[in-house]
Amino acid sequence: MNDTPQKARVLIVEDHEIFREGLAQLINRQPDFMVCGECDDPKGIAAAIEKAEPDVLLLDLMLHGAGGIDLIKQLHTLFPKVRILVLSMHDETVFAPRALRAGALGYVMKQEASGQVLAALRAVVVGELHVSRKVGITLMQRAIKMPELSAADGVAKLSDRELHVFELIGAGIPTREIATRLGISIKTVETHRENIKHKLELQSGTELVTRAKEWVDGA
Repeated sequence: MNDTPQKARVLIVEDHEIFREGLAQLINRQPDFMVCGECDDPKGIAAAIEKAEPDVLLLDLMLHGAGGIDLIKQLHTLFPKVRILVLSMHDETVFAPRALRAGALGYVMKQEASGQVLAALRAVVVGELHVSRKVGITLMQRAIKMPELSAADGVAKLSDRELHVFELIGAGIPTREIATRLGISIKTVETHRENIKHKLELQSGTELVTRAKEWVDGA
């Protein structure tokens, strides 16, 4: 009889090859985890999950410009038993709450030490939530309606789709390409732009572009 504990299976979804390889090496060195597959294309994630049958999906929030929040929602609906841990460079105070609402169980910044990534994996694999202390405080403040201290307060007013449009604007993507990437009309993108300007109290398109670039550069 084999008494060796069964390792939890992790599917890594990350479009930076060197970073993905480093994660795989880190995870495979652990006695309780194994990498069962890798993927770098949002269009191939569902097939990769069906093939690899992971316990945990370690997911980069933005893959080739694909909206990570919408992707989490889709994957959580298709594969409700697969636990999702987001690993991202994007502002955790803005994106972590959205990722959790979309169906993820955890959120870790890419600049965190490897021990934090492993701690997050071990929490998520048993069904526990994992966020940083900073995000935990932000969530508690919101729950009891205390004034928030995050510099990203204004951006937090945006819907998930508006936030994605805002980020693409900040990355210098023109309106027509934003429409193509998101599968929506140019008119819809322009409507999102106007809503963003209103919520962020911006007076012009130039102010919107400047604010978006500043936010992306500081994300």
